[in-house]
Amino acid sequence: MASSSTTTGTSSGGSGPYPIQGSGSEKDLQHVMDQRKKKRMISNRESARRSRMRKQKHLDELATQLSQLRKENNQMISSVTITTQHYMNVETENRVLRAQVAELSQQLQSLNEIIAFVNPCVDSGCGFMEEQYGSGTEFVDEFMSNSLSYVYANQAILASADMFMY
Repeated sequence: MASSSTTTGTSSGGSGPYPIQGSGSEKDLQHVMDQRKKKRMISNRESARRSRMRKQKHLDELATQLSQLRKENNQMISSVTITTQHYMNVETENRVLRAQVAELSQQLQSLNEIIAFVNPCVDSGCGFMEEQYGSGTEFVDEFMSNSLSYVYANQAILASADMFMY
């Protein structure tokens, strides 16, 4: 029998338990190289597939996050709009109340002026005879309860919310 040119083992430049090829078996060497190339190609394809899957998953997560952030943004805009409307309503009401305070202050000042005018007359007599009008306090009580109460009880408050709309 003839001896084979192929022996098993590792060579100093070899990379594992592959047969050492002699000069007569270049086809075997080509076959081994093709297998390695095929394995590497399969591995690269699998790695690329995993990379595409990771990228797609990341893209899906970003799309979900974008949707959530848009929803939150719309809610915030709605909240700001409602708060602004509430603020405008309160501001309008505040202006009406300030106008009413000014009006009532003016009415109070007028009443205080009338009282100041009537009280010195009651204290000093002002030429009124006590027999005719009593002690004087009855005159003030009657004057205050009859004449002024009708004037201010029937007077409408002039301030309204429509005055301050712009």
